[in-house]
Amino acid sequence: MIELPEAMVLAKQCNRAIAGKIIEEILVNQSPHKLAWFAGAPEEYAKKLTGKTIEKASAIAGFVELKIEDVRLAFSDGVQLLYAQQGEQIPKKHQLLIRFTDQSVFTAKVHMYGGIWCFQPGEWENEYYEIAKAKPSPLTESFSEEYFKQLMASEKMMKLSAKAFLATEQRIPGLGNGILQDILFAVGIHPKRKLHTFSENEKRALYHELIAVIEMMAEQNGRNTEKDLFGNPGGYGTRMSRKTVGQPCTKCGNLIQKEAYMGGSVYYCPSCQKE
Repeated sequence: MIELPEAMVLAKQCNRAIAGKIIEEILVNQSPHKLAWFAGAPEEYAKKLTGKTIEKASAIAGFVELKIEDVRLAFSDGVQLLYAQQGEQIPKKHQLLIRFTDQSVFTAKVHMYGGIWCFQPGEWENEYYEIAKAKPSPLTESFSEEYFKQLMASEKMMKLSAKAFLATEQRIPGLGNGILQDILFAVGIHPKRKLHTFSENEKRALYHELIAVIEMMAEQNGRNTEKDLFGNPGGYGTRMSRKTVGQPCTKCGNLIQKEAYMGGSVYYCPSCQKE
């Protein structure tokens, strides 16, 4: 799933690989997916995009957005983006295929769910996209320690678990269930622990580790549980993920556990992250 570090990596790679290319052909929804979301009618995408030039890619929280002259093409966190040179293999199933005039190909494939949104600025609205643009990224100066503490200051927030606070309601856009696991491990906080039990030192540590972990993930080409624009896994070795469950904790040696929680899975060390 695309979260903030992967969006940053994909946007950087798109700027290197496809910026300046001219769109020759568009195929949309060739492999229908019940949970693939579009902005308006998918059959209109070809009319909006054919013949236009990719100008720039940007990471907006967990979204990757392409500026294509007067049109925007945005991808949400459930979409896998791939680029292939002429003659290289492309996915058999996809919800969007862009063929450029040099015959290289860009595809978007929805896994569990995801948005592939083509629109002109002002003609389409999406709450999550608007929040992602409006709120500060953890990697900007606006995301200060004071701002972070204000996010968790209300009585309502104090009743939430660490996972609920970090990964729901778009409080920190781009931070989802995937990257929160290593952030909480770094601080020694169990995903189910309530905010009202956090000490001031733990709040401060959570803020600093949140930024440090996301920066590290982005610098190392994303997490090794995700793939980049060329189909390669990221270079950041996750500490708490499906790849490490059942293995010894790097801090204490106890086995890492997996547990269903809040509609997804959490990974933690029962010794280092006590509930």
